[in-house]
Amino acid sequence: MAGPAFRAAAVRVRTPATSANLGPGFDALGLSLGLYDDVVVRVAESGLHIDIAGEGADTLPRDETHLLVRSLRTTFDLLGGQPRGLELVCANRIPHGRGLGSSAAAICAGIMAARAVTIGGAERLDDTAMLELATEIEGHPDNVAACLLGGFTLAWMDAGAARAIRMDPADSIVPVVFVPSRPVSTETARGLLPRTVPHVDAAVNAGRAALLVEAMTRRPELLLAATEDRLHQEYRTPAMPESLALMQRLRADGIAAVVSGAGPTVLALVEDSAADKVARLAGEGWAANRLALDAGGTSVLPLA
Repeated sequence: MAGPAFRAAAVRVRTPATSANLGPGFDALGLSLGLYDDVVVRVAESGLHIDIAGEGADTLPRDETHLLVRSLRTTFDLLGGQPRGLELVCANRIPHGRGLGSSAAAICAGIMAARAVTIGGAERLDDTAMLELATEIEGHPDNVAACLLGGFTLAWMDAGAARAIRMDPADSIVPVVFVPSRPVSTETARGLLPRTVPHVDAAVNAGRAALLVEAMTRRPELLLAATEDRLHQEYRTPAMPESLALMQRLRADGIAAVVSGAGPTVLALVEDSAADKVARLAGEGWAANRLALDAGGTSVLPLA
């Protein structure tokens, strides 16, 4: 069987930052944020060339071990074969190791770019298959679902296959992220979680996760109660004590604050009128940013 044909023109893919868990929605709920990485991918005659600007420019590998390249390669294999060469230009704005979905962004960019430069790629790899592949690479579906679909997502596994639904968050919700200077690896944060939790804590989280869907989409005034968590955040305190202290201080002031993903970034979900004031509450050692909600997810954009 003949291998795939590739487009001569380069493609540009934009991927949003994401926040997963959102308090009680552990490994299930995600939110797409208006902070983006861009990558331009062109099929070349030979070799691999990677240019990186922005986040990770001094630390990311420029070879086959780069997560973006691994995602491209895995997708090309699924689509029928590898191109002779690749040229990548990455403009990274999503902080690494901060719980804002930088790995999901790289994975989704690689999958989408490989599909876009392969002639007939969309027919061979539909959106459902992209989610399944991204989940296989990432290991869990919450961040990649939000990154691919945009908006507010609920993801789950069904007989080993990733599934997700997208919902529109209420327009009045504004995400404010508090990003510390020091990263924490997802592996470290996950390693602190216990193998079992008390039944009462699981019951509270189930109710809060269900309430969070209503709060995020229709009744933002319920966000403080809806973002209560007993499954993962407190257990991660040894790895990020400053993050948990900030989260608790914000919540004591009535602000719906959570650890973003595996941390250490703290995410506050606030009304538009309060966003600027909340962004000033963190103090020294934090980069506070008011972000937009992203509705589009991973997308192919014009080069110009």
